[in-house]
Amino acid sequence: MKKYLLDLTVTENTRLHDNYVLLKLTQDDDLPDMLAGQFAEIRIDGSSTTFLRRPISIHYVDRTTNEVWFLIQLVGDGTRKLATVAPGDVVSVVLPLGNGFTIPESARCRPLLIGGGVGTAPLLMLGDGLLKSGIRPTFLLGARSAKDLLQLELFKALGDVFVTTEDGSEGEKGYVTMHSVLSAQTFDRIYTCGPKPMMVAVAKYASAHHIDCEVSLENTMACGVGACLCCVENTTTGHVCVCKEGPVFNIEKLLWQI
Repeated sequence: MKKYLLDLTVTENTRLHDNYVLLKLTQDDDLPDMLAGQFAEIRIDGSSTTFLRRPISIHYVDRTTNEVWFLIQLVGDGTRKLATVAPGDVVSVVLPLGNGFTIPESARCRPLLIGGGVGTAPLLMLGDGLLKSGIRPTFLLGARSAKDLLQLELFKALGDVFVTTEDGSEGEKGYVTMHSVLSAQTFDRIYTCGPKPMMVAVAKYASAHHIDCEVSLENTMACGVGACLCCVENTTTGHVCVCKEGPVFNIEKLLWQI
């Protein structure tokens, strides 16, 4: 897909949590086409310690308002500075980058979308895309505690939502791979994004149960176009740049099962 360097205007910056903000951006012209699972490289202005753009998953594209959403986790000086932008500010963005999730052709597909932490970000747009294709998704979302679960109402508007928390404050206590829905229901496609240990566990579950599975890797992606080699992942076909060949991969191409 064609990549664009855009100066987008902030329409909304909402603090969802101590460590997360929801950023919405727009422009006068229609936003370009984007796929669930793709990402953007966002320039951080006004930070003396941040010299490279930051890779952020495309959270959602609202065509009715011509807005692209980003769920920003505040993990360093760059993202904390980005979280201070206000409506009317201009943000430089390169998008869409990478390859997205695969949408099944059959409406009979029963997909399970598993997200942990900020890894839930690309699953909102994916769930919306599945539903528009006539496929009702099921979500399994994990977090440390109830206060760390984000935007549950938005996910519930798209499909069934199941929850795990490590402290048991909401949903079932434990990790996503321990949730009872995995034994109570049958799924033929799994999509997942989140911390690598969680994705590895999900991938091993999917492999053991012969379920097709795609994962969205979160390797450090400094350039977004495969030039800097920061995000290299070893795969069944050799070393590849996640930002260019991914960030979405079928687990059959990864070496996690070996």
